[in-house]
Amino acid sequence: MHALQFTATGDLRHLALVDLPRPVPAAGDVLIRVDAAGLNPSDVKNVLGRFPYTTLPRVPGRDVAGTVEAGPAELIGRAVWATGREPGFTRDGSHAEWLCLPAGGVALKPASLSFAQAAACGVPYTTAWDGLRRAGLDGNQRVLVIGANGAVGSAAIGLARAAGAAVLAAVRDKGKQRQLEAEGYSCLMLDNPDTLAEQVAQHFPEGADIIFDTTGFWLAPAVAALNRFGHLVVIAAPANGMAELPLLALYRKGASIVGANSLLYGCEDCAEMLREIGALFDSHALPLPTPPTEVALDEGLASYARINAGSSEKVVLRPAR
Repeated sequence: MHALQFTATGDLRHLALVDLPRPVPAAGDVLIRVDAAGLNPSDVKNVLGRFPYTTLPRVPGRDVAGTVEAGPAELIGRAVWATGREPGFTRDGSHAEWLCLPAGGVALKPASLSFAQAAACGVPYTTAWDGLRRAGLDGNQRVLVIGANGAVGSAAIGLARAAGAAVLAAVRDKGKQRQLEAEGYSCLMLDNPDTLAEQVAQHFPEGADIIFDTTGFWLAPAVAALNRFGHLVVIAAPANGMAELPLLALYRKGASIVGANSLLYGCEDCAEMLREIGALFDSHALPLPTPPTEVALDEGLASYARINAGSSEKVVLRPAR
């Protein structure tokens, strides 16, 4: 089968298109014919050596949507989707024509999503789901999502609105602001960190109960925009991993910081999240995601390079059939 594989880390030149034997499922596994595989920034970082627990050689790719070809009888022929901390890191991932995963680590694909849409959802939606749930989302909060036009940000505003929360989006691009407002979201423009709290107060006079910063660059000003006992959800940090926070203001508000890291969850945990997220898609409580850019698996190396160069385009790799 065709697959992308890396045998060393530190440079994208270590990633190559290779021919590998079709994997054979172990007891308790399913064999998935890959219809689409998400390409996430963390897949690129994996090849670059940012995850020391990755074992080599390795086929990357965390997210998959495909059809079960072998495994438990009740799953054979079913369309499934999956994500988790194992694929691409400690077992071969989805950037291949075939993939084996634990049978308990896959969920049935929502009927409302195409294979490409489903493959693009794994990491962004489970990350947003984890962060919002651990921040106590129950439908009564006021939620601000900073960087609402990105993959995780788009998932977060959709999930928060589906839960019944009051949602405020924040972006840096006028075009994105108009797009989100057309979709029914209140949206503010990010400009001066010193005025963020004032901007938020125009929508949420007491501040936001949950602020989800998908960028890592608005953590300090976000504290001033929190309501008392609020939660600040973070998924990114500056390049050096350090950020200054006004701790006095944080503790006076009784506020908390929540780190949302989808790599803390294995496939089976993620499958539970995907089942609940999928039900929201199929009930139309959650808006369908924008179709991603589809790229042939054999041309995937160029997509890795574009994402490494800073592209925010959401890409899925499609094996030739």
